[in-house]
Amino acid sequence: MRLYAQTRARRCRQVLADLIAVVLIAAAVRFALAVHEGIMLLAGPGRKMEDAGGSLASGLGDAGEAASNVPLVGGILKKPLQSAAEASSGLSDAGQSMQDVVSRVANLTAFALIVTSIAFVLALWLPPRVRWIRRSARIHGLLDTPGGADLLALRALTGPVEDLSAVSVPPGGLADAWRRGDEQVIGDLSRVALRRAGLSP
Repeated sequence: MRLYAQTRARRCRQVLADLIAVVLIAAAVRFALAVHEGIMLLAGPGRKMEDAGGSLASGLGDAGEAASNVPLVGGILKKPLQSAAEASSGLSDAGQSMQDVVSRVANLTAFALIVTSIAFVLALWLPPRVRWIRRSARIHGLLDTPGGADLLALRALTGPVEDLSAVSVPPGGLADAWRRGDEQVIGDLSRVALRRAGLSP
């Protein structure tokens, strides 16, 4: 199985197409990661909320413990401080939940962008490459069969006329020479068909 053409022009086009596909995929991945980072900036307020809630809950909890040591009214003072500390813990949990949501959205968006971009590039790049690989394998297999050169010559005759300019035309024309089985003409025409496919004789 041949991955690249043997003729220079076709091979250069294939290599260029491969490089463009790789560059486009790399650019899509970088763009998706940049979008991910941009979305993750929205988690900043959640982090601040979590830190502030945690600090406030810790401070109120310490204040409640200190207030419990006050004679006679310590228990009364401790209850509202503990309630405020629990509310502050809820604020911290809300900040953590906000960060989790933003992180999930960022990950899903980046994944969707990467998968969509790669699928789009592969849909444009892969089918022509696979078709050429399969066609070149068929042509090589055709060359190994009896009468394969005749079939390649026929393919050259039915293709673009400008490709036949390099073939010397015998008296009666190329088609007549092919029908008569002229080995020189069949060889020249089969080489034209091979060059058109990007293969060397």
